[in-house]
Amino acid sequence: MERWQRVWRDGLAPRLSHGGLQALKTALLRDDPRLIQKRTMSPPPLLGLQDAEVEAACALGLCGWHGDGCNTVGALEAYFNDLCSLADADLGEPAACRHFLDWFDGTPRYTMRRQLLAEVERALEAARVAA
Repeated sequence: MERWQRVWRDGLAPRLSHGGLQALKTALLRDDPRLIQKRTMSPPPLLGLQDAEVEAACALGLCGWHGDGCNTVGALEAYFNDLCSLADADLGEPAACRHFLDWFDGTPRYTMRRQLLAEVERALEAARVAA
């Protein structure tokens, strides 16, 4: 298993809501242009934009945006920071999320979509079996 997968499976996916995982699955399947790489969100999380509506987001941000109703830049920034901090603590490694985020940002879009879709489907199935 690659490092990004361990971070996803053990740190991130267990903390994502069913709605967030479903939203990410749909975005990956449709190659939704609102799923962006190399940025957390658009518009960027700058002080003057905290109340702006989110227009696009990375994989984690999309989960919070479409799955958990974090519609403003400020709300989504808080969601993203909390998610990463909690996952890092679960994994026992400071900034462990960087392994997933670096992979997500640096992998060609087609490959990223295919590999992450498999992981999202795995997480949804694991949640279904556990329920």
